[in-house]
Amino acid sequence: MMDLRILLPALLLVFCLATVFAQSSAPGQACEAKNGTSCEECLKNVTCLWCITTKMCVTYPVRTILPPHALCPLNDARWGLCWMNFQTLIITLAVIGGVIIIAFLVCLFCCCKCENFGSKRFEAKMQRQADKTKTKQEERRAEMKQRHDEIRKKYGLSGQNPYSRFA
Repeated sequence: MMDLRILLPALLLVFCLATVFAQSSAPGQACEAKNGTSCEECLKNVTCLWCITTKMCVTYPVRTILPPHALCPLNDARWGLCWMNFQTLIITLAVIGGVIIIAFLVCLFCCCKCENFGSKRFEAKMQRQADKTKTKQEERRAEMKQRHDEIRKKYGLSGQNPYSRFA
């Protein structure tokens, strides 16, 4: 049972690597072999780039992020979708990325603001409790003083203490 747990991921890894190497060795020939065909036929392979003006299917230059203008102008280049040029694709992805970043920042701001609001509310609650405790303590202190004064009066100790002048 333990051997199968180790063997299965190892076989899966070997299979995936073999698939990747098989695809990476053939795309250069596969893309150029589709010259003169249609855009749809060329873009079935994700490593291919279709140029409308030259009607050529070329391997996407992965070393440069954007295909060079000498290979194909951005408005004539198609990658992934035949109906959308590469320039529009880049602008659309940039706008979507910008919207996602702005939405993330707005959510982050709202969460921080709500957290501060919650902490202010908590601080106000703690202050109210402290004020209430202080008020009760002052009331108790006043009651004790009144009770002590009544006891002093009852036993005739309310006047000045005759021993106070020695202190």
